[in-house]
Amino acid sequence: MNQEQLTSYPKEKINILFLENISDKAVQYFKSNGYTSVTKLNGALSEEELIKAVKDVHLLGIRSKTQITAKVLESAKKLQAIGCFCIGVNQVDLKTATHLGVTVFNAPYSNTRSVAELVIGLAIMLIRRIPDKNKAAHEGIWKKEAKGSYEMRGKTLGLVGYGNIGSQVSVIAESLGMKVMFYDTETKLPLGNAIAAKSLEELVASADIVSLHVPETAQTKNLIDKEVLTHFKKGGILINYARGEVVDLDALAECLKSGSLSGAAIDVFPWEPEKNGDKFTSPLQGLSNVILTPHIGGSTEEAQENIGEDVSAKLYQFLEKGITNGSHSVPAIGLPPVDGAHRILHIHNNVPGVLSAINTELAKHHINILGQYLKTNEEIGYVVLDVDKKLSAQAAELLRNIKETIKVRMLY
Repeated sequence: MNQEQLTSYPKEKINILFLENISDKAVQYFKSNGYTSVTKLNGALSEEELIKAVKDVHLLGIRSKTQITAKVLESAKKLQAIGCFCIGVNQVDLKTATHLGVTVFNAPYSNTRSVAELVIGLAIMLIRRIPDKNKAAHEGIWKKEAKGSYEMRGKTLGLVGYGNIGSQVSVIAESLGMKVMFYDTETKLPLGNAIAAKSLEELVASADIVSLHVPETAQTKNLIDKEVLTHFKKGGILINYARGEVVDLDALAECLKSGSLSGAAIDVFPWEPEKNGDKFTSPLQGLSNVILTPHIGGSTEEAQENIGEDVSAKLYQFLEKGITNGSHSVPAIGLPPVDGAHRILHIHNNVPGVLSAINTELAKHHINILGQYLKTNEEIGYVVLDVDKKLSAQAAELLRNIKETIKVRMLY
């Protein structure tokens, strides 16, 4: 099938909005594929601004600052999909997106290397007490000493969370001669010589450096609190380049002031400024041997380009072929185009009898189904149908009238 002839809709009428200075790779991706109505804005938008901006938008691209609330989703009547150009999707109301049949994608792997490299670099800086010495040198003080500075080789790195980033940090750390322990709520196959700890307390008590790699959930909020910090190895180091709510920063500040911990690197915070230049405050400011960065763990040119290409490809595949692999809301289906057919997408509430109703209605009108696939999650069902070209318009109209239908779209 000719790729140029896939879509039955005019591409210039598909409105695409990218926020938060998403990589130009994303803009180029769609424009090179014939989509001309692509708008890119540098900053995030407030809820009120978003409600106005997404009124006629079909595809929306965001990063971590933009909050997609239920109000925003309910006002976006034409919205087909959201691309989160980052590793998480917690900034999107997934329950509402699912209920409305809006497909949500992200890029869970694209900045893995960037974060992993930086975590190792920070560990080296902290274990050598570089922040102290850097500050002294800037103040005109010569502080050449070995006291409190150590090599990474032979030290134990404790990883809380052993997913995409944690496991890659593990591999790099071992190449430096470190011992690696990890703790994860799910059973994970260790890479190299990494050892699984039985509990979080066991891990932090054994590790010279603890690095966090967990999502933001109700279970991980204040995971590292005052009580857990008492179990840390004396003089230990904490690195959090995961999520802002995971660490109790006031309790961490007390440990750093008392000397029970010797250093920390924090990139994510419970509250973060909306834009560059805004005032930022933290209880960790001004403390010795603490590195604070403005949520830039995955902010490299390579990572942003990879994310731009990855999420754009997912959005494009959904828009052109109905493929939902990697979706967090609509069930994942990936089917190649079928020659001699038109493809229709049907999203419906997941109740018994919908597929039977679809087949019955089409059969009643003598519409031949050339291909069909159904997949469901707890809330919705997603059907991809390839039907006879001559009858596809009639089929789409019939499907819109099926009870429990949320959304119907004819691709080509």
